[in-house]
Amino acid sequence: MSKKSFPLSKVYRLLEPGPVVMVTTAGKGKSNIMTMSWHTMLEFEPPLVGCVISNRNYSYDILMASRECVINIPTVELAKKVVGVGNSSGKQIDKFKKFGLTPMAARYVQVPLIDECYANLECKIADAKMVAKYNFFILEVVKAWIDPAQKHPQTIHHQGMGVFAVDGETIRLPSKMK
Repeated sequence: MSKKSFPLSKVYRLLEPGPVVMVTTAGKGKSNIMTMSWHTMLEFEPPLVGCVISNRNYSYDILMASRECVINIPTVELAKKVVGVGNSSGKQIDKFKKFGLTPMAARYVQVPLIDECYANLECKIADAKMVAKYNFFILEVVKAWIDPAQKHPQTIHHQGMGVFAVDGETIRLPSKMK
């Protein structure tokens, strides 16, 4: 088998760990939504999520001020809205209105959930030590919600440059995990 060199600037396309999500933030009477694919689970209990939110993003300052957000997990049916949200700035527009998304009150944070998403994770910043250097936040999920009507939700996974993979076939293999 022959291999060819792969550009280091594109390595992220090989390792994107999870579904594309939409992060909601709120502050000063205004809510915002951003699209994010740079996240990873760090711990099971309490659930900790590590994510990168650039200090150039409008959501960064809101998150730093409020110290809370919601990670909303959309399905493939919302793919065009997810991309639209990611290609626009909340500085200029109300993304909930522009993309026809419904804000819902959260229980433990002052940030809206996106009703159309399959799952919603209410989060608070647990650790911000790596934010200044890497824009890397560690968030603790304090409440999780799912839509039980969606039996087999298909999430989308970013592969770079407008290309996404959609969850497909599910297989079960023996596991010793409980």
